[in-house]
Amino acid sequence: MTRTPLLTRRGALATGLAALSMPALAQASWPGGRPIEVIVGFAPGGGTDVMVRALAQSLAAELPGANFVVVNRPGAGGETAYVALQGARPDGYTLGTLNTPGYISVPIERRVRYDRARIRPIARLVDDPTAFVVHRDSPYRSLRDLVEAAKRRPGSISVGSSGVGTDDHLGLTLFQAASGTEFIHAPFAGAGLVKNAVLARHIDVAGLNLGEIGILGQENPPLRPLAGMGERRWELMPEVPTFREEGFDVLMTSERGLGAPRGIPDEIAARLQEAVARVVAKPEWAERARQLELPMAYLPGAEWEAQMPAQEARYRRIWETTPWH
Repeated sequence: MTRTPLLTRRGALATGLAALSMPALAQASWPGGRPIEVIVGFAPGGGTDVMVRALAQSLAAELPGANFVVVNRPGAGGETAYVALQGARPDGYTLGTLNTPGYISVPIERRVRYDRARIRPIARLVDDPTAFVVHRDSPYRSLRDLVEAAKRRPGSISVGSSGVGTDDHLGLTLFQAASGTEFIHAPFAGAGLVKNAVLARHIDVAGLNLGEIGILGQENPPLRPLAGMGERRWELMPEVPTFREEGFDVLMTSERGLGAPRGIPDEIAARLQEAVARVVAKPEWAERARQLELPMAYLPGAEWEAQMPAQEARYRRIWETTPWH
């Protein structure tokens, strides 16, 4: 029997070990060893931030060894966070929130430093109708009241949004075109700041999502939604009419989900997506989502991404007819 020289065997072993690429080693050990950072492109307290913090707790139970840390990087309508996400190592230890329309619409309006081709959607969780919200003591009791006042005093009523190119801003743009009105646009770095501004009466109207208002179960809530921009009324707020019901053909929602750097190994992306799917299928999550006022609308990452070209085409049509700034 011919014996293989020891040095040759050692060389073969070394070659075999070298064949185990770093991604393969990362897949074998993930998650574990260090925290998984989740980048949020808006200030704390908004719907995205609240959703991610709740999801992180539930995901940790589905992925033994996982420890999630939420990091807020607000700025430029989410661009700051997307730049950080696409530039992170694609090893499963950096995730980020994706928010439409901003994720898709901001590059239509101006040059941005991120490229959607470098970011991989993992899962959509929420599809939240945009709404106009006022202080409970506001003189505006309906959209009609708001329109009448805006026509009497053009350019004098302020509407806050989560930033240029976000769903709140696009909804305002569409509403101005549909109603023949002109408002003052007041952009903020997140929905939490918009909410605080309308509570303090620094702005007249807040562009918020229905799930961000935080009024369910309160006898005398401090805020009052005038109408929502969904196709139908939200079942948790059946008393809030849609813009279409009020006579204005305006549709706008905010999708929120998770993404990762595009090069993330398929196995890790699949494990993340499957963990999210397991979380949102649990009755306890349904109750948690109700408490947090999250309009759940789960989609796997590939299905969500497949819808984005049609969304982009719609936002481009809006830009061509009623550009936002």
